[in-house]
Amino acid sequence: MLLSCNDDRPVPDPATDPDPLADPQEPGLPEYEATAESPDARDVFFQRLIEHCGEAYPGGLTLEPEGDDMLTGTELLIAHFRECDEHQVRIPFHIELEEEQDWDRSRTWIFTRHEDRLELRHDHRKRDGSADDVTMYGGYSVGEGTPVRQEFKSVARTEESGYFRGWRIEIVPGERYTYGTIRDTSWSWRVDFDLSEPMDELPPPPWGHE
Repeated sequence: MLLSCNDDRPVPDPATDPDPLADPQEPGLPEYEATAESPDARDVFFQRLIEHCGEAYPGGLTLEPEGDDMLTGTELLIAHFRECDEHQVRIPFHIELEEEQDWDRSRTWIFTRHEDRLELRHDHRKRDGSADDVTMYGGYSVGEGTPVRQEFKSVARTEESGYFRGWRIEIVPGERYTYGTIRDTSWSWRVDFDLSEPMDELPPPPWGHE
């Protein structure tokens, strides 16, 4: 089973299918008010990713639409903050395959800091290390965001559907790292990782990066 982060599901209707994770000002996020003296929120966000480098954290599925069986919801997920420098952070995403008693190590999230924005790409590999047929898709951050939350736009899918589609990433140091897809302002798929205590044992390298 290979998990797809491309989201082709219909957008929910808030009037009939309210989503407690949909509020763009989600309760519980640390407040941040920019001032003329404040550091760029994108720089703070990127530095928070770097602060976790060298560690791996356990996680699980938080939100998945009814009928979507990409994940079971009981498998262990691991985010490994494996490679970091001042310009780029690479986070392999490991998925436990419970029935096969194996692991899907095909995916790495790549965050790149540009002068005026952040970039998110998805490096997908086959088990032999070669590039997957669908790989390196992603997008650039929208606006300044906050030190906790950055959103990345999928231009093609936004143009196709007529409303915002892309990815939302949140990081609260010492608490959680969240990756998910969004439609308009709503989470459509989401996984969360516990940053309160790193794992004792690091996972093997992702496929193609041994």
